[in-house]
Parts: sequence; structure tokens; C-alpha cells
Amino acid sequence: MTELAFQSIPLLSDRIARRAISPTELVRELLDRISRYNPVLHSYISVAETGALHRAASLEAEMRAGGYRGPLHGIPIVHKDVICTRELPTTAHSRVLDDFPPVADAAIVANLERAGMILLGKTNTNEFANGGTEIYGTPRNPWNTDHFSGGSSAGSGASVAAGLAVAATGSDTGGSIRAPASFCGIVGFKPTHGLVPVAGLIPLSWSMDHVGPMTRTVFGNALLLGAMVGVEGAKVPKAFGPGPELAVEGMTVGVPEDHFFEGLDPGVEASVQSALAHLEALGCHLVPLRLPRAGDLAAAAGIIVAVEAYAQHATWLRRHGRRYGVRARRRLSSGAFYSAADYQLAGQIRQLWMRELNAAMATVDVLVTPTQRILAPTVQEEETDPPDTSWGTRHFNLSGHPAITIPCGFAAGGLPVGLQIVGPHFAEKTVIRLAHAYETTTEWHSRRPSLEGVS
Repeated sequence: MTELAFQSIPLLSDRIARRAISPTELVRELLDRISRYNPVLHSYISVAETGALHRAASLEAEMRAGGYRGPLHGIPIVHKDVICTRELPTTAHSRVLDDFPPVADAAIVANLERAGMILLGKTNTNEFANGGTEIYGTPRNPWNTDHFSGGSSAGSGASVAAGLAVAATGSDTGGSIRAPASFCGIVGFKPTHGLVPVAGLIPLSWSMDHVGPMTRTVFGNALLLGAMVGVEGAKVPKAFGPGPELAVEGMTVGVPEDHFFEGLDPGVEASVQSALAHLEALGCHLVPLRLPRAGDLAAAAGIIVAVEAYAQHATWLRRHGRRYGVRARRRLSSGAFYSAADYQLAGQIRQLWMRELNAAMATVDVLVTPTQRILAPTVQEEETDPPDTSWGTRHFNLSGHPAITIPCGFAAGGLPVGLQIVGPHFAEKTVIRLAHAYETTTEWHSRRPSLEGVS
């Protein structure tokens, strides 16, 4: 691979530090690709062309003067358009926010800027991370543009996979980082609830919302995650190097017998079983686990999100109801029809699930599951009758456990398959360790879509 757009963050970081390439070169290549492919892929809502080039030149001057902020210095970043930025509009893909000027950057935007990153643009999302995509178009999957890239961090997933970005942020309330990352064949991490600040995220569900990084490799994801946390000494590795901390031999990997391996697409089943065999070959011990409540959480999660989302949007719905898209208005309004008793019962089910999951997690180092039981749906399916893509992910929004998805194969139509690794609370380093070991001993992360005939 010679294109800068498909190189990993660590490799780009090394080349920038050695001045083998400049941030401006990298930004220009990405801008060229955005101009060429975004009209078809619909990955971006806005692009900071002038601002990104100016910022790149400023960071180059900083390096010439002896300043270097670390491994993310000069690396471009794109943010999901529910994350507030002063430099670019924040629309949440909704007419409701046509006149909304954020007065401050979101906490993660400020943290990543301090680390030396360059704001390249804002990526497409389902309206308020919950509705349709009528205004800016439905983001296409770069592996097959008849298919959706996955919601709701749809533009972030597609842009990284297609080489229109090297790093992206997403939000995840029921799987909205992990679904598009899985469908697009990249790495997406939902960290422990509360580890990464959500200040400046347009909320959907305060108790389920997370923000996290989306990248081509696990190492790059870890670098981004550490900077997003923005706290010295945080429980997140800032970098990896060769050494015993990467060893996975002897790790215990829980494989749930309930729900997560039921009704899988044959291509998903084959890829995930092959990945499990590979983990065994690396020296991991696979341990079957029972999680009997895992298949009964959809209603509870749905009620919690609906009630909390309605609480966030109630005033806007009364004042600007006609400005919402049909799907967003219907879904967000549904929270008004649940009672306090419904919400409390859903919370009690959540607590029972957390006890069950914590008890299981205490017996193993990590859990491993398919990220999705299906392959990426078609654009037509997404626009008319979208499938449940929180089927294997909402569980860990309810519980707050860290969960990463990494590519583990390809199935029918050349569509990617994702493997989900889940750890105990604040065990990000353990999750990353196993994901990194799998990635570096397989080749799935090195593949890329051709995009031949897309432009």
C-alpha cells in the first residue's frame, strides 16, 4: 500500500515524526479522496478544507520550532456530527439544528486537538443517532455500495474503511460504534461507561451513551482512546511496544452459550468460529459460559433509551416537531407513552443483567461474541425496514462494560464480519491486548475496498 489514506495511525505518526511526510500531504490526499468518493458514499456532512490545511501548516511550523505533541501530532480526525465542534456546524443530521452554533468544542474534541490532531470534517449519522438519513443521504458501505455502512456512526465507519479518513469518533448507545465498524471491516471501541467524557455530545440516552474511537488498527485505536480520555495516568495504554504485556497465552476467553451464537448468518458463523480457533492457537483457553438473560434485554433497553431520549427532546418536539424527520419524530416521541413503572421495571431488569454478567466476567479475562449476527443490510432495507443491529451489542451499553469490534473475516458479497471482545469494567488494556494479538496474527485488517467504479 502506497496511499497515505490507508496507512495505520502508528505508521503515519512515525513518518510524520521523521518528517518523511508532512501533515499537509496527508490532509491533501484525504481531501482529494473525499472530493472523489463522498458524492457516492455520503460519509461526510461537512468538510473543513481550509481549516484543516491551515492547522496542518501550523503543526508543521510547530515541529520545525522543536515542538512535538506526541504520536497524534499532525494526524487528521473526523467527528460524528452529534459531537459539538466550534469550527464546523453540528447538525445531528437534523433540520432542528439548522441554526445551532456550538459555543464550545466537546471535551473529546478539545482533548484530541491538544494531542495535535487536525479536524478534517463531520461525518454523517442517523438523525440524532436514532432516526433516518433523508437530508444528507444514506451512507454507503465501501465494500458494496448497495449496502448500508451501519448506524448510527455510519459516516465514521464508511470514511475510515474507504480511506476518506484515518481516524474517526463515534457515539454508541446500543452499538452505534460497533455496528458500522463491524459492517465496514474496521476497529471500533466502546469504552467503559464514564471513562471517556461525553460533555458536548448531543445526548440520546444519558445512562447508555458512550463515545469512542474508530480506526483501521487496534494500536491506532488505543492511541486515540488514550488521548480522548485526556487524563494523565488513565487506565488506557498510550502506546504498545514488543514485550510480555502483549502476551495472551493462558488468557481465559468466555464464550456465551446463550443468545450470541443463535441464528447467525452462515458467513458470520464460519468467520467467528475460525476466529475462536485462532485464539485457541494463540494459547487462549475458551470457556463456555451461561448468560440466560442475554436474549431478553431488547425491551428493557428499548424502554430506557426511549424514555431518556424523550426527556432530552420533549421541548424541541413541542416547538419544532415538524422539523424532525418522520422516523426520528416517531422514535423520539415514543418515550412519552411509557410510565414511571415501565422505566423502573426496565431498570430492575438492567440490574439483574449486570449481576449476571459481572458474575460471569469474574470467571474469565474477557468474553468473545460475534458483533453482528447478520451482514450489512442493503440501503433499501435501512431506508424501509431496518434490522435490529443492537442484537449483540446493547447488552454492554446496559452494563457499561468495554467492548471492541475487530474484523475477523469476509462473507457473501465480500462483506466484512466483526468479532466483539468484552472486558471487565475499566479493563480496556486487557481488551486491547487480545484484540491486538488477534489482529497482528491475521490479515483481515490489511484488506481494503477497491472502490473501482464508485466515483
